[in-house]
Parts: sequence; structure tokens; C-alpha cells
Amino acid sequence: METRSVTIIVLTYKRPEGLAGIVPMLFYEIRGLADAEVLVVDNDVQPTAREAVAEFSGGPIRYVHEPVPGISAARNRGLAETEDRDVIVFIDDDERPLEGWLSNLLDTQRATGAQAVSGPVFSEYDGVLDPWIVAGRFFKHPRYATGTVIPVAATNNLLLLRSFVAEHNLRFDRRFGLSGGEDSVFTRQLTAAGGRIVWCDEARVRDVIPAERATREWVRQRALRLGNSEARAKMHVAAPGLPALGARMNVLARGLLRVVGGGGKAVAGRLIGSLELNARGTRALLRGWGMIQALVGHERLEYQRADD
Repeated sequence: METRSVTIIVLTYKRPEGLAGIVPMLFYEIRGLADAEVLVVDNDVQPTAREAVAEFSGGPIRYVHEPVPGISAARNRGLAETEDRDVIVFIDDDERPLEGWLSNLLDTQRATGAQAVSGPVFSEYDGVLDPWIVAGRFFKHPRYATGTVIPVAATNNLLLLRSFVAEHNLRFDRRFGLSGGEDSVFTRQLTAAGGRIVWCDEARVRDVIPAERATREWVRQRALRLGNSEARAKMHVAAPGLPALGARMNVLARGLLRVVGGGGKAVAGRLIGSLELNARGTRALLRGWGMIQALVGHERLEYQRADD
């Protein structure tokens, strides 16, 4: 039996149906653990998720309200609420863990001694997905062999040793709270502090993609945002002086390569009628353009709200 204290942190924003779907699954994952709980961090201005969480009040669950807008503020609230815990795990409220998800994360951490463990995310859609989006691999996530050390990770499926986070005073940078990329900055800083991030390919979760996100316009904007936040994160964590200049030059070179190469593929795909070539070229082009935008200080604010 796992003797360490474990907290699964779920961030939510105006998505009670997401909580209704994921919380029972998380309860199932922590069954049998000596000291485990689910922590829901509600990032709405008003505590709109309180009632949804109250439905599960008989289980090992806590609710906190973090009204400060931005995903960084919500993640930092999760850190603040778990200072006395041994292990924390981040997962999103629109995801669904596959059976054995948590035990695989814990087993991999124990076997490797890593300070962080990340796992794969598989996208699931309502209805039939646009073939162009499928061809462009817009919802494809990276995968590695279990035990592979990776330099950066997302927080939609991430285990952390809380003591290492505390020892190095790691926090999610609020400058990335409305744009995303806060997880890239955080995990890059974790590795810079001497931590290791290890991949666990058996710790799988499903990402439920709603219909409004399964459109060409949405995935194009997402590609721009990912390129933009990736570039901003790389430049942000670089040390001043030559390392910072080197990071900017790297972003420029990679951005231009994607814009030119991706643009060429997109045009060629249209000319020869290749859906895959056009879609993948468009994706590369947009990610590259997002990187170029980061160089001139432009931020793409995915999490900006109308009332912010």
C-alpha cells in the first residue's frame, strides 16, 4: 500500500459537467491508498463549482476557490494548498484517466527516483472529426518509452514530488497565466534546478474535445498559441547575456524554418490535392509564425476572459 500522502489537483472553470465525469474516476484511482485526496481548484470569479463538488462531499475531496484569473494563479493555489503533502498530481477537468493511471505514475516515480513523472494524453471527440484536422495531427500528443527522461512537460498529466518543488521554491509564472505555457516554464525550471522528468507511457488519460474545439479555425489558433508560448517559455528561462541571445536566435531560426518549410508544404499540398501535406504544412507554418510573434513581444492570450 502507498504510504506517502497523495493529492490529485483538478483545476476547473465553469465546467461542472467535467467535474461530474472525472471525480468518480479519481476516487477509483485513489482507492486503497492510505492517505490520498482530490483537490478541486475553482478558478471562476464566483465559486460556481462549489455546488458540483458538494455532490461528492462524502468522499476524500477538498474544494478551494481561487478568484484571481489565470491558469498560473490556479496552479499556484494548488501548490499552496498542498505544502504538507508528499506527492501531487495535476490533471485537467476535461480529461478522463484510464484505469491504473495513478498507480503507474507512482510506480514509475518510485522505480526511477524522478522528481516528476509525465504520461500520454489521447484525444477523444464528439462525432466524426474533420479529416483535415486528423491529417494535420493537430490533436496528436508526444509519446516516449517508459523511463525516458524528457526536458519539459505539460501539466495535464503530471506527478510532482512536493518536497522538491518546495526546496527550490518553484511556482507557476503569472506572466504566462493568460497565455498558457506556464507549465513549460515551470518544468524547464524544475530540470534547471536538477530535477528529472521521466515518462510513463502506461499512465494514460483521455482528453475529451468538445465540438466547438474540433474546428479548423480553433486548431489554427491553437497552433499559433502553442508556437508562441513555446518560444516565450524558452526565452524566459534563458539566463541573461549570451544564453538569452542564443535562445532568441534559436527561436528565430526555428520559427523561420517552420514558416518557410510549412508554407511550402501547405501550398504544395493544395496544388497536388494532398490533404495531409496541406494540413501538416499549415500546422508548421502557424506554429512558426507564433514563434516569430513571440520575438517581437506579442502574446496570444488563450485564457483571456471577457470580464478580465
